[in-house]
Amino acid sequence: MMSKLSQAYKPCPCTATPFLATQRLQPTQSRQVLQSSGPVRAVAQGTEAAEELLERASSSSSSTPDVSNGTGAVRLDGKAFRRALGKNGKYIRQPKNDPDSLALMDTHGVGYSTTGLVAQMRANGNRWQHKDVRVKLAQAFGYCWGVQRAVEMAYEARKQYPGHKLHITNEIIHNPAVNQRLKEMDISIIKEQDGVKDFGGIKSDDVVILPAFGASLQEMMLLSDRGVNIVDTTCPWVAKVWNAVDRQARKSHTSIIHGKYSHEETVATASFATTYLIVRDLTEAQEVCDYIINGGDKQAFLQKYSKAISEGFDPDRDLVRVGLANQTTMLRDETLEIGKMLERTMMQKYGPAELKEHYMVMDTICDATQERQTAVYDLVDKKPDMPEPEKLDMMIVVGGFNSSNTSHLQEIPEMRGIPSFW
Repeated sequence: MMSKLSQAYKPCPCTATPFLATQRLQPTQSRQVLQSSGPVRAVAQGTEAAEELLERASSSSSSTPDVSNGTGAVRLDGKAFRRALGKNGKYIRQPKNDPDSLALMDTHGVGYSTTGLVAQMRANGNRWQHKDVRVKLAQAFGYCWGVQRAVEMAYEARKQYPGHKLHITNEIIHNPAVNQRLKEMDISIIKEQDGVKDFGGIKSDDVVILPAFGASLQEMMLLSDRGVNIVDTTCPWVAKVWNAVDRQARKSHTSIIHGKYSHEETVATASFATTYLIVRDLTEAQEVCDYIINGGDKQAFLQKYSKAISEGFDPDRDLVRVGLANQTTMLRDETLEIGKMLERTMMQKYGPAELKEHYMVMDTICDATQERQTAVYDLVDKKPDMPEPEKLDMMIVVGGFNSSNTSHLQEIPEMRGIPSFW
């Protein structure tokens, strides 16, 4: 019998994929209310210090000024804000490769596995056998560099700020063991109730860690206003998606985001867009394409996507010029297919000569996500000359139950009819 582990022998040290978290926060909720020490207030308007920082950043930027989405609302220049934030002296966004922190991670079994069964399998051609049971390990396996980087920065922050309270806006990654380790190191996750995070207890001397999948622009503005120390572990691939939607906004394009509207990464990405629509899969993407070509019942459309659209969204107005972006943990092939669908749709609607005016796309597919999905495809796709003993009988994917990455890896063997367990 052949089994396959797409993860570590011990669940805690490794992730099947980069775990980029899901904590049921609506994009609209993220923009509307965040609890402060006073009454609940709208964060979309920013606060005095954050607005001043944004104003200085925008005035010194040579890029296109803020634009309206057609409803009269002015777009916040998130790119300029992040650039200015990096210059305020209380912002860290690079790891220090501190040897003590790395040693502690190794002691905790957190990070890239260098010992134990996983290391043995790697040294043995990604294979392990016990009697009649043979196990194959995916070629791309464990922490990606973005997740490794995020956890390393959290460990370094604990060492760098020994007398400070440390908070994190969400789980650092979707690995329960890692999050438990951080909790034991007195790094607390900011509490949330009914989709609203409570920042009331955050003081200016505290340290707030932004997780690997990022934080919304409004959260960053609030934290900047509080004057806290910010440790930004956002994966550079996630930031690349933010740059894509920023470029789309500057070109007055609506961002079609392939993702899950409640996933924290998508919440953050949407906050950097002027106008957006989030589609979960090919079915929803086809519905959007059909509306672009044929029109339809606007109210029914708005009702269905009420939790996945920007404020004031009008499909008749906002689906004329679109761009594609994605949650980095979604299935690569599905994102590519959605891109082709949108391209064909805009070409049919406006003609080849006008395609560039109505559709734009940047490559925002995460290399690490792609590598892990490809590694699983390599395991499950049968080769014509493959001997019978090499065919998989079962696949096990080990990862957090709330991990988008893990769920999509598990879908791949299921699509091939191979029993899989998560």
